[in-house]
Amino acid sequence: MVIHPPNTQTIFETLRKTEYSRLDSAGHIYLDFTASNLYPYSLVDRHCCRLQREVFGNPHSNSPTSQFSGRLISQARKRVTEFFNGENYHCIFTSNASAALELVGQSYPFTPDSALLLTTDNHNSVNGLREYCRAKGGSFKYAPLNPADLSIDLDVLRQHFHIKNGSGRKLFAYPAQSNATGIKHPLSLIAEASALGWDVLLDAAAFVPTAKLDLEKHPADFVSLSFYKMFGYPTGIGCLLVRKDKFQLLRKTSFAGGTVEMASVNQDFYRLLDGPEKFENGTVNFLGIPAVTDGLDFLENIGMEKISSRTCQIADRLIVEMNALVHDNGTKLIRAYGTQNRDRGGTILFNILHQSGNPQPLEIVEEHAMRRGISLRTGCFCNPGVDETINQHDPTRQRGAIRISAGLPTNGHDIQRFINFLETFLNQ
Repeated sequence: MVIHPPNTQTIFETLRKTEYSRLDSAGHIYLDFTASNLYPYSLVDRHCCRLQREVFGNPHSNSPTSQFSGRLISQARKRVTEFFNGENYHCIFTSNASAALELVGQSYPFTPDSALLLTTDNHNSVNGLREYCRAKGGSFKYAPLNPADLSIDLDVLRQHFHIKNGSGRKLFAYPAQSNATGIKHPLSLIAEASALGWDVLLDAAAFVPTAKLDLEKHPADFVSLSFYKMFGYPTGIGCLLVRKDKFQLLRKTSFAGGTVEMASVNQDFYRLLDGPEKFENGTVNFLGIPAVTDGLDFLENIGMEKISSRTCQIADRLIVEMNALVHDNGTKLIRAYGTQNRDRGGTILFNILHQSGNPQPLEIVEEHAMRRGISLRTGCFCNPGVDETINQHDPTRQRGAIRISAGLPTNGHDIQRFINFLETFLNQ
């Protein structure tokens, strides 16, 4: 099966050799890109050269080294908003995507009249928002998934969009792409919910590593993401993108170093900074943040459309070859979950079945994969809603599944070795 026209294929094979050669040197098959991307060699090399060449200082000062660090942080903020076509957004740096979501939970003006609407397909870091809403007396609801393909039940969701909740604000939170199944949920829901008075929080962490997010076309009010999921390095840096016209909605209820213009102990007084810095408690990762600019440049130079097409076609080939595996008694080896026909990313959720049709224990699959140098992931992936829907809320059924996810470096050799691995479970 041809994955790409020769010229595009050559681009990715060259990248595999020049930027990710350690995969082949170690004989490793990496299929866990949704959990963490792999950093390209040139990104780390460029960043290390900068650290060896320049003198950085804590940015909260007017010294030359502080001003230098501050300029690079400002450049990174600008680069982030440019990358997502978000001129009308503020970029708040956080420690990861979960911290960005927590910031919304802590700062959003929940009241007893507030409504929080979630989709059953959500990461636990989004699910946790309900506790902030509950603490302020607000209510929350979930829109279910269609059991057949694990897409959002749009009929029920739209019924929830018309909820009446008095004068309180309404927040709708959902993922652009499922971290469990790889399904891309409609970005058109942003405009649909906004038109009915909802503020929209888009969890983009699983989407943006392999797809282009244009915030001019899809202007969510809040967007959470993590940079190591996009290009592998640095870890410990994410961001919350906030529409400038919704920035004042977020109410910081305390202060810390780096967030205030002034504060007093003689008087009960403090004044927060006006910009995104007021939410960045303490010192941001000023040594790591400049690498964000380099990482975004790396992706843009390749082209997000090419990356998206590459990973989706890799996943399509995997699905076809996995579905072709059958025990001698006619039972399929693989039970895949989620739609195989809708728009999806490079993620596949599945179980390996015995001849009896019962799933192989996940710990057995993990052990065998480890022996063969294959990185995959098993469990519920911090997404209980998908798991509960698959198992029809039956506590007696085995929880969890196997997740593989393709990325920019994944190639045909990886696919073949993984299929060979699956074949070892045939006729068991």
